[in-house]
Amino acid sequence: MGRGRHAGYDDQRGMILVQAAALFAQRGYPATSMNEVAQACGLSKATLYHYFEDKYALLVSICDSHVTRLQGIVLATLTHEPTPQRRLRELIRRLVEEYADAQDAQRVLTQDVKFLQDQDRHRILDKEREVVNGFARVVGELRPELAQVAMSKPLTMLLFGMVNWMFTWMRPNGALDYDQMAPIVTDLFLGGLSAVKLPETQQA
Repeated sequence: MGRGRHAGYDDQRGMILVQAAALFAQRGYPATSMNEVAQACGLSKATLYHYFEDKYALLVSICDSHVTRLQGIVLATLTHEPTPQRRLRELIRRLVEEYADAQDAQRVLTQDVKFLQDQDRHRILDKEREVVNGFARVVGELRPELAQVAMSKPLTMLLFGMVNWMFTWMRPNGALDYDQMAPIVTDLFLGGLSAVKLPETQQA
């Protein structure tokens, strides 16, 4: 019978992934060493290797865990929301919410996936395609004629572009927060500029 994990194993492992993602996002995967990850985590290298056998294992775990969470968001939303418009609003809200707490992981997924071995890269990119396809399916439900001319996916990629770029210019203490921005993105995507409503804090 194998030895069980102690109660804090998953918390410690999660902390390591967060710190490693921050370093990879800032410095790039090739330029970051396991020693730097250990220092950022306040751990010895021996303890770090207890959780991850090498830097490559960190990269795989960061990319895989992030895209798996995105998959879960899509699956739960498509399952529980009753109408296409509500599905899209919830998908965008939850995507923005997830990215707000996982900007580093998203950047690693975008910039460092090329360093994955073929088998791992294909598996993770397949999951990423499932996320995109879930959004595109809802866009096609809202406008079936777009799906018929293969426009659902390009429009979905434009939507992802809006959400992804948001995190390059928004500031933590700015006039708008991510909860306020999510419905603005949805309104803009669905109805254009004229459909955007002022956030409640801007209406007073």
